Amino acid sequence: MRVVSFLLETAFYLLIGASLLRAYMNWLRISMTAQPGTFVMALTNWLVKPLRRMLPQTLARSKVDSGSLFAAALLSLVYALLAALMFGWFDGDVPLLALLAFAIKMLLRVALQALTILVFGYVIISWVQPGSYGHGLLSRLVEPPLAPLRRIVPMIGGIDLSAMALLLLLQVGLMLLG
Repeated sequence: MRVVSFLLETAFYLLIGASLLRAYMNWLRISMTAQPGTFVMALTNWLVKPLRRMLPQTLARSKVDSGSLFAAALLSLVYALLAALMFGWFDGDVPLLALLAFAIKMLLRVALQALTILVFGYVIISWVQPGSYGHGLLSRLVEPPLAPLRRIVPMIGGIDLSAMALLLLLQVGLMLLG
């Protein structure tokens, strides 16, 4: 049962994370024609495209990629329902509020963990290949949460510690969710 649980959580983590990354990349106006955009689109098109057609035009045309956000929320809710049924958390009837809370927690956890991975990737690639395409892409992805911290956290000896501060804040967020 633990193996099935692990595989189910991993599959949903990947799909939810891809949906959130798709929404985030579209919000930042990052081209989806190069990696990781093509991978994210290949993983999520099956759900995002039908959702976009079903959304009201006001949502579909906003700056926020509501189709991808709804896909992430729907996947979180489906995962919550499957986990509840698989582990018998509820006897017979499933309380909707508990499912929603579990789904929101999963959504937030995936978002925080994905941002943690992006920041780690940014830090590592900034040491190894600072002028590469990957560094530029990761820089664009992590700049919005790093910018406010750069105004607060001073550089020490010419080293920017804002990424470390962001990683600490993300870990605290994950601990609060846990």
